[in-house]
Amino acid sequence: MKAPFRTMPCDVMRPDCPARALLSLLAEKWALLLVHALSEGPKRTGVLRRRVGGISEKMLVQTLRRLENMQLVARHAYDEVPPHVEYRLTDLGWSLSPLVTALDSWVEEHAFDVPLTGSDAQTTAEHMR
Repeated sequence: MKAPFRTMPCDVMRPDCPARALLSLLAEKWALLLVHALSEGPKRTGVLRRRVGGISEKMLVQTLRRLENMQLVARHAYDEVPPHVEYRLTDLGWSLSPLVTALDSWVEEHAFDVPLTGSDAQTTAEHMR
């Protein structure tokens, strides 16, 4: 008999670990940046798009939906004209946000300490244009 997920020990180093799916989703650049942006407080879609430079409308909506499905982000639609939708972190999202902002701080501090080569360097150069 298979143990329920919640009683299984998680070890992300194991290929069959159920936590790997969550890790994979959270390791996406846009997901991390949106969690960071929402850690600054609730935001509307347009504000998020401007705050997270370079994200397309399609990727913004897709990523917000994934984060909402993961119960990290809550969507609130106000009954107004024009429509007003706001996103905010859930309690679970808030528990993740200090880790994400700490990672972002480390990346900002060490961005020029880590040598990038090949396709990594080209991708970074393209994003800086």
